[in-house]
Order: sequence, then C-alpha cells, then structure tokens
Amino acid sequence: MPGVGLAWGLLGVLAFSFTVPFTRVAVAGLDPLFIGSGRSVVAAGLAAVALAVTRQRRPQGTQWWRLAVVAGGVGTGFPLLTSFALTSAPASHGAVVIALLPAATAVVAVLRAGEHPPTPFWLATGAGALVAVGFAAAASGGLAGLHLADLLLFGAVLAAAVGYAEGGLLARELGAWQTISWALVLAAPVTGTLTLVSAAASPPEGTPGQWAAFGYLAAVSMYLGFFAWYRGLAIGPMARVSQMQLVQPVLSLVWAGLLLGEQLTAGTLVGGLAVVLCAGLAVRVRARPAPAVGVRERAGTPAPPARTEALRPPR
Repeated sequence: MPGVGLAWGLLGVLAFSFTVPFTRVAVAGLDPLFIGSGRSVVAAGLAAVALAVTRQRRPQGTQWWRLAVVAGGVGTGFPLLTSFALTSAPASHGAVVIALLPAATAVVAVLRAGEHPPTPFWLATGAGALVAVGFAAAASGGLAGLHLADLLLFGAVLAAAVGYAEGGLLARELGAWQTISWALVLAAPVTGTLTLVSAAASPPEGTPGQWAAFGYLAAVSMYLGFFAWYRGLAIGPMARVSQMQLVQPVLSLVWAGLLLGEQLTAGTLVGGLAVVLCAGLAVRVRARPAPAVGVRERAGTPAPPARTEALRPPR
C-alpha cells in the first residue's frame, strides 16, 4: 500500500525528535556515560521480556553479526556519543549535525542494500540536508568551527546511519521490533558493564524531571520508537523512507524551544518549512513510477517485471 512505509517512518521520527532535547535535560544532572549506556540497558530489559513472552525464534548464522552492527550503531554508538556531545552543546546545536542523518542513511542504504535512487532524488536529498543544516545553524547562532562536540555528533550520525541501514534490512527477515530487541539484548553485556562503571564512579543523582527525561530516552528513543522506524525502513524503499528524518531537526528545535526555552524565531519556522518541502520533493521523486510502456515494449520485446519492495512477514 503506497505511503505505508512513510507513515511508519514518520511516526518513528516523531518519537526520535524528543531525543536531543531530553538528552540535554538529562545530562544536566546525570553522568553522560550513565545516560548513554543506562538507557540501552533499560531498553534491553524491556526487549528481553517482549522476546520471552512472545517466544520469538532466535536469529540464525550471520544474522548475529549483522545484529552486532545494529547494536554497535544504535545500541551503544549513537546514545553514548550524543550524551557526551550534549553536555556542552545546546539541543539546537545538536540538531545541526544530526540533520545530516537522512543523507548519511541514504548513502549507506545504497552501498549496503543495493538501492539506486535516480539523480533528482540525490539532488533533493542534498538540498534538504543543506537547508536543514543551514536553518538549524542559523537558529543556534551559527557554527564557529569544529569543536569536540561536533566531532562526537558527526560520529553519532555515522553510527546511526549504519545501524539504521542494517537494521532496516534485518527487519525484513526478523521483523521490525524483533530486530531492535535482539540488538539491544546483544549489546547488554557491554552497556551493562559501562552502566555499572559509571554508577560506581559517580552515583546517579538527578531531579524528577531529569529522571523522566532518562525514562523517555530508555523506553521510547531507545526501544519503542524503533518499532515504527524499522518497520518503515523494512517496507521501504529504505533511501526514500530515510528522508523523513529531514523533519526531525525541525521538530527537535520546536521541542527545544518549548521544553528548554531556546529561542524560536520566524526564520526558524521558515527554515523548517523549507526542510519539509525538500523532504517531500525527495519522496515524490523516489516514488515516481516507471513508464508503463518502455522502449522494449515498443520494439516488441516484453519489459522485465517491476521490482517490488514489499515487507517480508516476520517468521
């Protein structure tokens, strides 16, 4: 059904759009190592219960190695790197670099999944990424050179892009929520150790609001949001669905203004609209169907059957 993958992807983006502001809230009182690893541990506990109750079939063979890639990207890499980066960078600044994630995911999807979007798609994607970065940078006062926080955020983008692409492929085989669940459980020994080390060095003490932000990061950003996101990527096409994340920096800046008091201007709203329009253009270009009658058909040779990208049902 047209648009189903996009709808699931957009729901996942809505869930993820609170990640940067809530991380900023949490790191004001909790250790970034505890936040980055602890949220993954809590999510792994939820995942283990869900897998056990539903008696899911265990992954087989190379699926474990591929799950390790997902675990390293979205289970440990992204949450740890963003947590440390946002101890010094404001939420709006974090949205600047994370706005590059859709383009990065599309590139990884092409390299890993063999998808080949047309040239207009890449032009729209590049324009969307530039507009997203430009408007987010303007809203946060601009980027005065690269700092450690920027490098950490760039690393987080790369980690998430790899995890998203591989997770989207695995979701076609294992199911959407099953993929993130197995990845979190696989990462639990590492994230659990890091959480214990952090708690021993600096016992976590935070306000109720900071703990509530941590709870959202653990339950939604780290787990439930992936139910929708990986399902959208699995339905695909992956490069097309990934462009829904161009809307994420817009939403993140809105939440940053409402929750953290960071200033929202008319320029921010105009820039946000431009980002959404670029994302819509990229989706429209990628969704454009091929002509029903091609050169082969006019020459009397039957055209090859159209390639479909339907979601394989979980086994």
